[in-house]
Amino acid sequence: MAKWSVRRIDELCEVTSSKRIFAADYVAEGVPFYRAKEIGEKHQGYDKVLTELFISRTKFEEFRSKFGAPKPGDLLLTSIGALLGSPYVVKKGEEFYFKDGNLTWFRNLDGIESNFLYYWMLSPRGQGELNKSKIGAAQPAFTIGLLKQMEVELPSLPIQRRIAGILSAYDELIENSRRRIKILEAMARAFYREWFVHFRFPGHENHARVASPLGEIPEGWEARHVKDVATVTYGFPFKSELFNSNGEGIPVVRIRDIPTGSSVTYTEEKAEFKYHLSNGHILIGMDGDFHMCIWSNGHALQNQRVARFESNGEIGNMHLFLALETPIQELNKAIVGTTVAHLGDMHIKAIQIAWPPFDVRAKAKTVLEPMSEQIIALKRQIQNLRCTRDLLLPRLLSGQISVEAA
Repeated sequence: MAKWSVRRIDELCEVTSSKRIFAADYVAEGVPFYRAKEIGEKHQGYDKVLTELFISRTKFEEFRSKFGAPKPGDLLLTSIGALLGSPYVVKKGEEFYFKDGNLTWFRNLDGIESNFLYYWMLSPRGQGELNKSKIGAAQPAFTIGLLKQMEVELPSLPIQRRIAGILSAYDELIENSRRRIKILEAMARAFYREWFVHFRFPGHENHARVASPLGEIPEGWEARHVKDVATVTYGFPFKSELFNSNGEGIPVVRIRDIPTGSSVTYTEEKAEFKYHLSNGHILIGMDGDFHMCIWSNGHALQNQRVARFESNGEIGNMHLFLALETPIQELNKAIVGTTVAHLGDMHIKAIQIAWPPFDVRAKAKTVLEPMSEQIIALKRQIQNLRCTRDLLLPRLLSGQISVEAA
């Protein structure tokens, strides 16, 4: 195996940031503007960032002509915040600007492939170099000066491409599964809207509309409180000092984990049974944006301020999830706290959903539950692919697995 060279990052690319954009420059629509938070979300595979910010086309073109803007193949690294150290390679067709100080920009790469650099940053060696580039204890951040000094063990460009190709093949399979999940979710939502929002279920022509707390619903239907049709459980305040990221212990789902379906591990396994999660449980964060998910990552524990909903069996959990989406979104808009919105038991008790007769519920279950099962299976597949990729990554990036003969 040919010897890998050791090079400093600033010998291989320009390490810089953007020019300052002020809050007064934000507009209602225009060119997307990303902070560390949004790039961290894109790194995690979000289809759409949770907070959309924009700058005007005029401002963007002014900055692009004077200072440049991210181009396909450039790499951005989150350099502050909760998602510190998340790399992201700019994709073909993307157009955006970003916040200075939040993100470090690696551009004009020469002698290093952007996808190789991306995976190197995720490897143990790359993580070690990134850790050397941190300043601050309470709020760690990267500095451009220290990032420039990072040393990379570098094979030839053909080997870099092969390594990146092997690892990106896993990411492509993950992305394909994500696309299939999106299609299934869109189909489920379309079905739910047709039957349970517009009330165009089979035989709807034979049902007059009657008044209800939810507005007009078909005759024979009811408006039922969610706690009458589902079990709602609130999480437990597990000790945060016992959380770890080394995978030892039992997974615990916190509010911040709900959007990604991830978890942290807890070094003590004892907990009351009612706080145990399994696939299919509906989770809703009770602070912030009230994110929702159908849990799919196996046995875990439910942390405080995470609400768990489980159908009583008369409807499936996918039906229940779809029925909760709009009320939760409306509560998110209506509840105003001093800093963040808080979802309480009083709000959940007040949620009502349209409850159809048995035959409609049963038919809907035969349509929605197979979709839910497919979505959970695809999410499990993503987890398995990610684990396999993460096992290969350090071995490929250290040269432990040779790809020269590939």
